[in-house]
Amino acid sequence: MNVTIEQSWKEVLNDEFQLPYFEQLTQFVKEEYATNTIFPPGKLIFNAFNLCPFNQVKVVILGQDPYHNIGQAHGLSFSVNNGIELPPSLVNIYKEIENEFGIKTLPTGNLERWAKQGVLLLNATLTVRAHVAGSHQGKGWEQFTDSVIKTLADKKEHIVFLLWGNYAQQKAKYIDANRHLILTSAHPSPLSAYRGFFGCGHFCDANKYLVAHGLKPINWE
Repeated sequence: MNVTIEQSWKEVLNDEFQLPYFEQLTQFVKEEYATNTIFPPGKLIFNAFNLCPFNQVKVVILGQDPYHNIGQAHGLSFSVNNGIELPPSLVNIYKEIENEFGIKTLPTGNLERWAKQGVLLLNATLTVRAHVAGSHQGKGWEQFTDSVIKTLADKKEHIVFLLWGNYAQQKAKYIDANRHLILTSAHPSPLSAYRGFFGCGHFCDANKYLVAHGLKPINWE
């Protein structure tokens, strides 16, 4: 199957795109876009990959579902389009960054600036029906994104995986902690941020690890 995705990802994931489940997933997604309002816009489904080529990945931040309200989702986990009010989890992510570095983050919730530095902002499910959270779970996206995590973990070294909350932490089983840095904490959601996300130090720790392995740190501002 020919998938429109950044070339380096296309090469490493080509075998995945040929599997029967992915063809079934593609058919499901096409039908959903034809009959319902689906987020993100179709051209942005693989935005996280297009902005962060395989050979440039230094950090992975794993989310679960795209935002399901109008104008929010644009294919990057935790990120929203310019001009959209910051979602509560992103507000808390910014609070933690400001506390760690003593800086003021930019007022926009658009995290493309992170993606272009090597942060793969990956949701486990890449599409969702408008106003129906979790509506595209269990259709094959999770198998695909699990394969993405495995491929990164197996083919690269010295990636920082930020796994926030129980759902994301389940993905640690695909990652060799001897080759990569796995950082876990509570989810930044207002329901759980005070149970270990605030004060986690993940953004500083990620940069220290990258520098220690000869990689340029991320400007989290």
